[in-house]
Amino acid sequence: NIGFFSRMARGLPWVRLKAAMSLDGVTALGNGQSQWITGPAARADGHAWRARACAVLTGIGTVRDDDPMLDVREVPVTRQPHLVVVDSRLETPVSARLFQPAAHSLSRRVLIYCAHPDAQRRDALERLGATVVCLPNAQGKVDLPAMLGDLAAREVNELHLEAGHLLNGSFLREGLVDELLLYVAPQLLGSGGKGLSSWGPLQSLDERLNLDIRSVEPVGPDLRILARVHGRDAFLHA
Repeated sequence: NIGFFSRMARGLPWVRLKAAMSLDGVTALGNGQSQWITGPAARADGHAWRARACAVLTGIGTVRDDDPMLDVREVPVTRQPHLVVVDSRLETPVSARLFQPAAHSLSRRVLIYCAHPDAQRRDALERLGATVVCLPNAQGKVDLPAMLGDLAAREVNELHLEAGHLLNGSFLREGLVDELLLYVAPQLLGSGGKGLSSWGPLQSLDERLNLDIRSVEPVGPDLRILARVHGRDAFLHA
C-alpha cells in the first residue's frame, strides 16, 4: 500500500497523475475537445485506477469546461473516491454535476481548496455538502504542498490527479507528482493541441524530470504506461 506508507513516512499522499494522449503527446485539441482520444478498454482501466485512490483531484478549469462527475462508473465499487477541486477564486458553480446525487453515492465527499474566500459562495457550496478550505500561497493561488498535507491529515493515501495542462504543470513544477499513469492512443493529432502539462520551458537538460518506467501494457488498441518520478519512492527503502 504505497499510499499508506507515503502518508506515514512523508506526511503526504502518493500523487498519481493520469492522462490520455495521442502518440504525439496531444491531450486535447486546441478547441478543448478530448472525448475520446483513447478507447473503451483504456477508459475502463482508468476507472479501475480511479477506484483504488482515496480521492480524485481536478481543477476549476476542468470543472468549468467539462462539467465532469469524476466518479467511478466503468467498474463495480463498494465506495467512491472523494473529490478534490483546486479552485483559487471559489468559482465552482452550484449547478456542477459533481454535486449530483449519483456522484455523492457511497459516501463521497467533495473538498474545495481556495485562495480567495468569498463568504456567500462558500455558504452556497457548503449547503451542497462541500467542505471548503482556504489555503493561499504568496502568489494568491492555492498552496499545493499545504493542500497535500491537509489531505494527508484527512487520511488520503493515494491521490489521483485528473486535470488539465495548467494544473498538471503546477504539480510538476512544484515537484509534487510521484507517478504518471499515461494512456497513449495509436493516433496523431498534430500541432495546435494541448499537451500533458504547461511545465517548462527548460533552459538545460539538467532540469529534466527523470522517470523510471514501471510497466508498458496494451489496453485494447492503446498503451498504458506507468512511470514513477525517479527517487520519489525512496521512502520505501529508508
